[in-house]
Amino acid sequence: MSLRINDIAPDFTAPSTEGPIRFHDWLGDSYAVIFSHPRDFTPVCTTEFSAVAQLVPEFEARGTKVLGVSVDSVDDHQKWKADIGKLAGVPANFAIIDDSDLAVAKAYDMLPAEYYLPTEGRTPAHSATVRTVFIIGPDKKVRLTMTYPMSVGRNFAEILRALDAVRKTDGVPIATPANWVPGQDVIVALSLDDKAAEARFGPLDIKLPYLRFAKDPA
Repeated sequence: MSLRINDIAPDFTAPSTEGPIRFHDWLGDSYAVIFSHPRDFTPVCTTEFSAVAQLVPEFEARGTKVLGVSVDSVDDHQKWKADIGKLAGVPANFAIIDDSDLAVAKAYDMLPAEYYLPTEGRTPAHSATVRTVFIIGPDKKVRLTMTYPMSVGRNFAEILRALDAVRKTDGVPIATPANWVPGQDVIVALSLDDKAAEARFGPLDIKLPYLRFAKDPA
């Protein structure tokens, strides 16, 4: 069965470029963005890891840890980090785990139902579906997933936007509309009537009986 929204994210222990990681302990009370890749030293993945390296301060400001998953060894990851840093212009200051046994890829259901993984000569195409992003909450639950094909580089501005939306609506009776960015109006949940909604969020902009906007609560 696939990993679904609100499932507990599988715990795992794996070697990483920052030493052994036990995921739930490592996560602590932070959010996490896990982004997975089919191999090191591949062109699209290198641009993506470089983008993450540049955005580490943005994730830190959001109380969020980032964790790369790639199906090569820690030794390969350390060598690859030099290329990532060269392209990014900043060091790759985040952990990348060794998933060469595909334990994490399998636990997080990132391989197709029918797959063939040779013991030798494995290429990126064999693990092409290991291209998923997960946002995990401090409660260890999956909050969001996105899966990309090998030919499409991820939009990390969208991943940051989605993270902002997840954090904004976490445990609060609001939702974010299409294309929302921080500071824009939010949608008030229907669990609150108009009076209760106004008492909590201030004046409402009622577009439709079931679509009520309020100012973005700080």
